[in-house]
Amino acid sequence: MTIDLATAQNIARVLTEALPYIQRFHGKTMVVKYGGNAMKDDTMIESFARDIVLMKAVGMNPVVIHGGGPQIGAHLERLGKKSEFIDGMRVTDADTMDVVEMMLGGLVNKAVVSAINQQGGRAVGLTGKDGGMIRARKMTMPGGQDVGQVGEVEQIDPRVINHLEAGGFIPVIAPVGVGAAGEAYNINADIAAGKLATVLKAEKLMLLTNIRGLLDKDGKILTGLKVPQVQALIADGTIYGGMLPKIGCALDAVNAGVKSAHIIDGRIEHSVLLELFTDEGIGTLIRG
Repeated sequence: MTIDLATAQNIARVLTEALPYIQRFHGKTMVVKYGGNAMKDDTMIESFARDIVLMKAVGMNPVVIHGGGPQIGAHLERLGKKSEFIDGMRVTDADTMDVVEMMLGGLVNKAVVSAINQQGGRAVGLTGKDGGMIRARKMTMPGGQDVGQVGEVEQIDPRVINHLEAGGFIPVIAPVGVGAAGEAYNINADIAAGKLATVLKAEKLMLLTNIRGLLDKDGKILTGLKVPQVQALIADGTIYGGMLPKIGCALDAVNAGVKSAHIIDGRIEHSVLLELFTDEGIGTLIRG
């Protein structure tokens, strides 16, 4: 099979545009939060897996932490149990926690691991309970509501991740934490990813979601933002509602030393590579 000259030149242009980014990020840790909404078909999962394998192949250290809200909700519905949320947090009683562990630590985690391995990577699936990686405590809601076994991160021990990275493996982590008495906690994946990026001193925190990024009041994507600009957008109401917790995680990570945070649309094929290796990117970049 042959390709025409214009197509070949375009491929060469893309590769040369990527080169300085590959050189800059060699040896750097990238924490990538993969949301459940970006796992809805095989094409999207395969695209994400290829991006992660390529990152590893060119010398980066990707660490994947995934959600699974839609999958948990669908399974609870099949069991005849209604999902309930308070301020964006899933109310997690003991029965719901069993489903969370089964879906996040089992089905979803192994699907992501399998997809990466199918593309030639060496992924290893974990939950925050493995090696006591994510220590958690019961979350206290501002309004005093009881959300059950929803946790906030108390401490992260990165040694398991460091050992896997040193061996050439790609850690894939389900955000289930462990309490002081061994109890399991359901942890918001964005929050866990931000805390993990901070502890690992990551170069980037990449939050894959089901929106294009931060939008201004005219619907245009905002990027190249500094922390004070983001805070101003919150103050004037441009950023509101369900985006606030996600933006809060990104700001906390950047303020704690992560070089940049990115909010990108995980439904776009190869969204991670487009954000990492092109001059324009496709989502919102926030830096200190």
